[in-house]
Amino acid sequence: MNRRNWIHLALAAGAAPSCRKPAAPPATPPEALAPAEPAWIPLDDSWQHAMGGELTRPEPGILRLNWGEALSAIRWTGSPPAPPFEIELEARRLDGSDFFCGLTFPARATGECLTWVVGGWGGGLVGISSIDDLDASENETGSHRSFEKNRWYLLRLKRSAERIEAWIDDVPVIDLDTTGRKLSLRPGPIDACAPFGLATWQSSGEFKAPRWRPL
Repeated sequence: MNRRNWIHLALAAGAAPSCRKPAAPPATPPEALAPAEPAWIPLDDSWQHAMGGELTRPEPGILRLNWGEALSAIRWTGSPPAPPFEIELEARRLDGSDFFCGLTFPARATGECLTWVVGGWGGGLVGISSIDDLDASENETGSHRSFEKNRWYLLRLKRSAERIEAWIDDVPVIDLDTTGRKLSLRPGPIDACAPFGLATWQSSGEFKAPRWRPL
């Protein structure tokens, strides 16, 4: 083979395509594919005393409802959460023997409200008032558990479409389909909390870091 032919063969071999596959692009992390969750909105500066025992702030970020003869209540004066939403806060009983957290919230866009009772009817009832005119002690959301004084409990409530779910320290306590059900507040002074508020009954309670987010 002469020199010219050898050069042509060498150039042709160098131009031949490679048999190796191109490197695969890096995989997209699963968290990058998931939609971002809505941000939490703090509920810390627009609470107004509504009735009963005095509202105090013993330290930044903590609301204290002091003992009243019956219901002690505060109401949120800003725009209330609109369904669907999720609400979270910590609560504890300082003294007394009835509910240390009654969370009243908008249950439907048409204006109905409900109250999530934590520690009621003698200190241990958890449930929603009222479903089909039955309060938390009478409808299927009611259950009993023990609560220690001065211990913080993490409370979380989710209102999505026609479902209400609630957790205490991440333990499920309520899962209710409200389709076709009548939703209302228990007749009485709890109306002072509507459409969004917190209450205690013959107890002193504290609330820490209340917040909500739309769903």
